[in-house]
Amino acid sequence: MNCRFLITTCLIWAFLAACGQAPVSTPAGSLPEATDPAPASTDTPPPQPGSTSLPTLEYTNILFDDFTYSTRDEMTANGWIIRAQAGWPGVPGAAFRPENVTFLDDTLIPSNRILRMTSSTDGTSGNTFQTQICHQRKYLEGTYAARVYFTNLPVSGADGDQVVETFYAITPYEEPLKPGYSEMDFEYLPNGGWGWEPMSFMFTTWETVRIEPWLADNASNSRIQNMEGWHTLVLQAMNGKVRYFVSGVLLAEHSGNYYPDSPMSINFNLWFVNGGLLGGSEPRSYQEDIDWVFHEAGVVLSPQEVEKKIHALRDSGIQFLDTVPAGASPLPSLCDL
Repeated sequence: MNCRFLITTCLIWAFLAACGQAPVSTPAGSLPEATDPAPASTDTPPPQPGSTSLPTLEYTNILFDDFTYSTRDEMTANGWIIRAQAGWPGVPGAAFRPENVTFLDDTLIPSNRILRMTSSTDGTSGNTFQTQICHQRKYLEGTYAARVYFTNLPVSGADGDQVVETFYAITPYEEPLKPGYSEMDFEYLPNGGWGWEPMSFMFTTWETVRIEPWLADNASNSRIQNMEGWHTLVLQAMNGKVRYFVSGVLLAEHSGNYYPDSPMSINFNLWFVNGGLLGGSEPRSYQEDIDWVFHEAGVVLSPQEVEKKIHALRDSGIQFLDTVPAGASPLPSLCDL
């Protein structure tokens, strides 16, 4: 073998060893194994807070509201209805008051804002004031989610009124036992109601209903548990099944005739059970807080996937987004149930 060749080869090996790398030896006639290239960077400058500019493909068919409002007019400009008309549900003769909806700074998360519903009563129907907010009637299959704070005690006055703290989707009540009626409910009853024990949490999916005289056709599950505090509620309505999750845990599943078949509005309300008010005349007030609400149409998301979506939206500075189509003929949103 040529000495000059050997000396040159040795020098190459010595140089590569000093750099911490050795050449790869491959069999004659073969190629080195391919390796995946480093992924291209997908980072883009985040939008300024309050921006709604997002990649169209990634954020289609989504409703997200972080409730970073200062006034109710700002909220209604984004398609919300703050109920002002009397009617079902709750105490006959009670009023629904828009001023029961307020906005406040989050004491735990800097720069975060919260929507608060406050309902009150003194035990009489004329001084019972309930609360409800509704978003447009255009939601059917997909994933629904919200982060809410349930309370067990009134913030003022004596405890004991049967109050209902909710997150739900519903169609209008147009006629008794209408086949096209749909409803899906999370309902927390800290003081019980309808014969249920205190701290009952109800998960109910409806086929139809007749209000007077009362007749309910639904599937319902319940659990008795102290739910005071923050909870992420996730509801999946897809592939013939409705599944209810609370803080990542599956607690109910319904299917068959109870699966929704008509577009619904998204709602929160805080109301009192008819016949469930305490006696006496001392005023008392109850509250439910909402951090955010989310819906993605036509997609099943796990609770963990929902959390990732929320983090991505917030990290992008998104405070409100609605890319869920209303259809060729938008349906009326009555906000009366």
